[in-house]
Amino acid sequence: MPIDIETFDSAPEDRLQHSGETNADRVMRFLATHSDQAFTQSEIRDATDVKAGSISVVLSRLEDRGLVRHKGNYWALGDADEVAAYTSLSESTRTANDRFGEEDMDEWLEHAVDDEATE
Repeated sequence: MPIDIETFDSAPEDRLQHSGETNADRVMRFLATHSDQAFTQSEIRDATDVKAGSISVVLSRLEDRGLVRHKGNYWALGDADEVAAYTSLSESTRTANDRFGEEDMDEWLEHAVDDEATE
């Protein structure tokens, strides 16, 4: 499905993945499948096909959210409660998108309240 050039120019790369699955989703799925192990960044990259230039950023953002842990050169699945909340939100979003269709961010922005205009 083609996208407009404005979306192409402004959307982050992980949002433009063809499968609809983000780099973070792929990393989380891989680590959840191997929750009893820890992996190096390159092992995670190779297993998930996340680009070399993106894997560090993805892992750092997931760590900031408590979804992965990092010690030395190794990364593992994070806190069980944080991972459960992430999984629940992801599944809810997927279910809603399947049932009602995906949201169009540009359409949302058209109708968003402009905080500066209300002051």
